[in-house]
Amino acid sequence: MQMFASLRRAPEGTNSSLVRFQNVGLRYGLGPEVLRDVSFRLKPGSFQFLTGPSGAGKTSLLKIIYLALQPTRGMITLFGQDLSTIPRKQLPPLRRRIGVVFQDYRLVDDLTAGDNVALPLRITGAKKQDIETKVAELLDWVGLGDQIMTRPPTMSEGEKQRVAIARAVIAQPSLLVADEPTGNIDADQGVRILRLFEQLNKVGTTVVIATHDQHLLTQFKHPVLRLEDGALAVQQPPLPLGPGDGR
Repeated sequence: MQMFASLRRAPEGTNSSLVRFQNVGLRYGLGPEVLRDVSFRLKPGSFQFLTGPSGAGKTSLLKIIYLALQPTRGMITLFGQDLSTIPRKQLPPLRRRIGVVFQDYRLVDDLTAGDNVALPLRITGAKKQDIETKVAELLDWVGLGDQIMTRPPTMSEGEKQRVAIARAVIAQPSLLVADEPTGNIDADQGVRILRLFEQLNKVGTTVVIATHDQHLLTQFKHPVLRLEDGALAVQQPPLPLGPGDGR
């Protein structure tokens, strides 16, 4: 499986932060905070693992990154824009710059693999020929070129996850977020999925993967953010705040 030119991204400034959290907190209703004083930054083109025990707040943190949740407090900068000041009408274009891979895939069972992958482009009104070309290229890249007409209920868990990855990247996102993408598949498939993420990262996509799989963390040598009880306990290796990031 080879990466193709249509997913290559123009390099972004490496001195800036693609994502920056400063003292971010989150609580649901009147309950206790599920995230407390979380601060970190992601540089363009970086690859970051997010780990921690069940209930530590990993999914909540990812939801804030891909704009599905608003924090209770703190400052977040995304693609150089302060989210506390940006008008709501400008949020959809930001969301379109983020690809999301869910642990439960969230595929539409009544659609073929090809139609599932095509959904993000059809929503934006892309040309039919362009969609068909990109869908075929992406399914070939994830090793499913011969299953374009297959529907999810007849596919294995690993195959469904690869369809979900193809769908997440077809619109060429700047940032790809994956929530436990190997949680429902065997170890060999998990390694295969991580290789795909690394290929995406090599062509310029910033990647954040939440996982509790210590084997993957050991095998794939990328920086790790660790959450414990809603707080950022470990950041390996530490990323110093850059110019304009505040201290």
